[in-house]
This record gives sequence, C-alpha cells and structure tokens, in this order.
Amino acid sequence: MTCPGCWARCPPASCPPGRLITPQAGGPPRYWLSDAAAGPEMWAQFRRDHPGTGLWPLLLSGLGGQPHRPWVDGEVAPARRPPRGGHDPAELLARWWDGCVPEDDDPELAGATAPFGRRWPGLAAPGEPQEPAGDAADDLVDFLLSDTEYLGETRLGLVPAADGADAPAATGWRGPVHHIDAGGELTAVLRSWAERFGAVVVGVGFDTLQLSVAAPPTAAGHALRVAAEHLAFCPDNVRQGSGSLAAYAEEIRGRQSWSFWWD
Repeated sequence: MTCPGCWARCPPASCPPGRLITPQAGGPPRYWLSDAAAGPEMWAQFRRDHPGTGLWPLLLSGLGGQPHRPWVDGEVAPARRPPRGGHDPAELLARWWDGCVPEDDDPELAGATAPFGRRWPGLAAPGEPQEPAGDAADDLVDFLLSDTEYLGETRLGLVPAADGADAPAATGWRGPVHHIDAGGELTAVLRSWAERFGAVVVGVGFDTLQLSVAAPPTAAGHALRVAAEHLAFCPDNVRQGSGSLAAYAEEIRGRQSWSFWWD
C-alpha cells in the first residue's frame, strides 16, 4: 500500500491489503480500511506503534444486514475545522443529563434515575487501575475477536488521531448524532474517561462504541456515579437496556469493558 499525504508514516510492510476511504460527500480520506477481517495481534501492534505513526487502530464493524455501512461506503462526515476552544466534559454531561431525565413527578420515571432524581450528581471520581490501559485494550480486542461471528464482520481501521479518544471523531463517525455532537463533544468525554478510568476506544460500529476500561468502579456508590455519566452520554443503555440506573450500575461495577449504542 502506498500511503499518500498524512498516511506517509504508515509503514507499507505493516499494512495488510486495504484502501483509503473518502467520505461519500467528498473530501480527503478520513481513514484506512482493511479488505479482510481484523486480527488481534495486528490491532495490538498498531496500538503500540501509534506514537510513531500517528495512526490509531479501530475495530470497525458495519450495520447488521448491511455490513458495508458505514465504513466501506464512506458514510461519514467530511473533514471539518475543529471547534474553537475546548469542551468541558462536566458541563457537557450535566447538559445531556438535564435533557434526558424525567421532567415530571411520575414515580416510575423518577425511580429510573434513583437515587439522584433530576439532580445531576457531578463527575465520578477516578477509578483504581487494575492493569495498564494498553494491556486492558489488547485483552478486550482478543476477547472480541475470539467470537468468530464478530471477527468475520469486523475490519481493521487506521485513523490519523491524537489518541483513542479522538479516533471516532477523526473518522467522521456519526453514530450518536441524534443525541450528541460526534466531534469535539464526543472526544472531550472520551478523553475524560481515559484520564479517570483508563478507558480506551477499541471498536466502533454503525451506531455503537466499544471501550476497554483499566480502572472500572468497584464500589456500589462509585458505580452509580459512573452510571449517571453513561445515562447522560447514551440514554439507550439504561432506558432500553437495564431499565434503571441502579441496575445498570451493578452491570458495570468492576467490568473492564463499556459498550454504548444509540437508537
């Protein structure tokens, strides 16, 4: 593979057969996509090589029944100028929380966000690392690709990005667009989780996101605070999943992977 422009740092010998993908709406390539299924050793090697290449690896999977969407088709946003100034993850999550918690006194709805109710509890404290973040990411990739069905539908993607937190936005991914901005806002929250919980983005689907977590919450109260952040970030995880914040908190307590999906 000949890597033009920003891809010049990708060693040709290390790249499996694949191609650069340009957005349907035009513009320069946003990511490179392998022709065949991804492999865990290759993902881990590109992760380790990232400081030198500037290319972050992602497991890219398509929409069920339409595996060519969005990655093969380039169904992503064209490159755009980064927003001026940074985003405060605490302010973003507080705003999203206000937009997704119940506004009335229905006890059933209020119970879904107990014990916080409508009150945003603020950012959760950092977790205690159980292993290096890179090792946790490699372990999760190994686990995901041990599923032959997942492996067969998943390709390796490489994207010029500062880190894993920046990688989804750098591809032009639009998965959560109906809830949050999939650009700078998404990156700000993912980077905050990387700093506090050793969270690393390893996989992106049509409207799904997969993170490894090296420092997950292990205490019940801590897990509830993290669950509140997840509800604000991705309401469907709770509303169409666990049904309540308390039940969801138990699901993620001590778990070293976080999955998100937007309807």
